[in-house]
Amino acid sequence: MCLSYGERTLFKDVNLKFVPGNCYGVIGANGAGKSTFLKILSGEIEHDKGEISIGSGQRIAVLRQDHFAFEQYSVIDTVIMGYPRLYEVGRERDAIYMKEDFSDADGIRSAELEAEFGELGGYEAEAEASKLLSGLGLDEADHSKMMSEIDETRKVRVLLAQVLFGAPGILLLDEPTNGLDLESISWLEDFLIDFPNTVIVVSHDRHFLNSVCTHVADVDFGRITLYAGNYDFWFQMSRILQKQSREQQKKNEEKARELKEFIARFSSNAAKSRQATSRKKVLEKLDLNNILVTSRKFPFVGFKPEREVGNNILRIEKLCKKSPEGEVILNNFSLVVNKGDKIAFVGQEHNAKTALFDIIADAQKADDGNYYWGQTISAAYFPKENSRFFDSNLSVTEWLKQFSPDQDETYVRSFLGRMLFSGDEALKPVNVLSGGEKVRCMLAKLMLSGANVLILDEPTNHLDLEAITALNDGLSAFTGIVLFNSHDHEFINSLSSRIVEILPGSEKLIDRMMPFDDYLKDESVKESRAEAYHHAERLKI
Repeated sequence: MCLSYGERTLFKDVNLKFVPGNCYGVIGANGAGKSTFLKILSGEIEHDKGEISIGSGQRIAVLRQDHFAFEQYSVIDTVIMGYPRLYEVGRERDAIYMKEDFSDADGIRSAELEAEFGELGGYEAEAEASKLLSGLGLDEADHSKMMSEIDETRKVRVLLAQVLFGAPGILLLDEPTNGLDLESISWLEDFLIDFPNTVIVVSHDRHFLNSVCTHVADVDFGRITLYAGNYDFWFQMSRILQKQSREQQKKNEEKARELKEFIARFSSNAAKSRQATSRKKVLEKLDLNNILVTSRKFPFVGFKPEREVGNNILRIEKLCKKSPEGEVILNNFSLVVNKGDKIAFVGQEHNAKTALFDIIADAQKADDGNYYWGQTISAAYFPKENSRFFDSNLSVTEWLKQFSPDQDETYVRSFLGRMLFSGDEALKPVNVLSGGEKVRCMLAKLMLSGANVLILDEPTNHLDLEAITALNDGLSAFTGIVLFNSHDHEFINSLSSRIVEILPGSEKLIDRMMPFDDYLKDESVKESRAEAYHHAERLKI
């Protein structure tokens, strides 16, 4: 299979076989062609040459990225539409039954449709769709609503339920964990582990890839190389292969230098001229550019606090916050942040986490309560919503210069280069940047701040695996305090020293000094969470 755009060859001579029962994680740098590869497999994009063969009777289901395509349909119907034939049969059957003048032909046709409807699993369809929706965290009350009535976060979950519905033969999932909380991601992992057919998934979530993938398809240099094993296995294997490639490249360069020296020394010597000619032919065959290590680029992320933190970091006392509609978001929230803390704020109360971060970063006011920063503290904030920072025609260089203590343009450009904005990339206006580029700009802003406390609201959103790894490493090495929230399991588990979960509509929270994986297994945590959510449900009633 091959695909080119103009003079650029995106894929060349790709030969792969995907086997039922396996889950294939498609990875690669931004722009390598991961999403395009899925579109080729689904038939959305036509490839230039080659053949794509799909087993007889295999139904492909694709996770849709248009979150507003089903506004006029109910949530349940949208899910069932994931199995088009079943949905069509159901609609035709219902239309016949609604006729006032029911003919003999209608009776024969309805009997045929009833038989096919049963064979396709139509009588269990609504129950299966509801089970999928509940697993993905949608309340039962949402199942009967119209798609236009639910927010975008829940729309994402409905579309994921749609693609999972009816046990398709091949699942094509492009970033399926985007917009999901950790509980829903865990449910999806369990679903895919038990899924008996073929799964091909693009994801930047390392824990997700490790949990579900039996193979990794690495997209690099227009090739797709298949590795057996999960993401961690591929990562270790790629490091070994890169090391071998660098060593071979070094040997080739040394050999080329020796050949050039010999040719230069003896090419004019009659006695040695034949040897020099022979070595010249060897040198011509020695292609120093044929060893491709990787096209991936890792940004440099490093945070250096200008001042060490003292013993008093942050004390929060009975913070209260309501939404504009009057919904309680924070209720008498209290917490003491200690020296050395790297706190992950987890759980389903996403609005509460964002409100808390906004308040302690002075981005919004609390309705009641107080918070007190220590005298040695300087805090920098990475908000989840960053569009207000990029509403201008400033170039990337001019934009970052606003936040730099050193106004020398060479310094700012070199800093941007480490964040993968080199050459013309540093001159682009900030209002045209992609989501990932904006996040890298915001991280650069934080790095220039010299803050000793970092407040990060979902910083891994929009980043590729390389940037997430670089951010993970930079924060792990950071000697200050980190207060953060993320949907990336591995990011939380590797970075946090303390877990705080805000519970719904309650003054209580769960606060544990333990690794995240241990927190998820802790029985006392499960009991506290279940009690809080049960209490919240009773209050709704």
